[in-house]
Amino acid sequence: MADTLPVVKGTLDVLVLKALSWGPMHGFEVTTWLEDRSGGALDVEDSALYQAFYRLEERDLVSADWGVTENNRRARYYRITSAGRAYLRAQTTQWLRYAETVSGILTAPARTT
Repeated sequence: MADTLPVVKGTLDVLVLKALSWGPMHGFEVTTWLEDRSGGALDVEDSALYQAFYRLEERDLVSADWGVTENNRRARYYRITSAGRAYLRAQTTQWLRYAETVSGILTAPARTT
């Protein structure tokens, strides 16, 4: 899609955690979940997604187990940990505050002189 937006640096981890807050998912399911929720506007690259999984697993924010998909294929299923849920809550509050602040600045009327 030509009108897709790149994922802003520093947001992918929290977006992945949000997806996993809905339940355990493998990589393709997370990508699909994010695409669906963004109306197809976000462009999540596979390599970036798996790097995010690695970072989150290293920080004990997610755990992973091997499982079998609906298509009978082997895949790693990721689930959010309790530490991941706490991190998601904190980051969500921070991101919403940041977005509100930036939106207020960008939509402020220009001063006419």
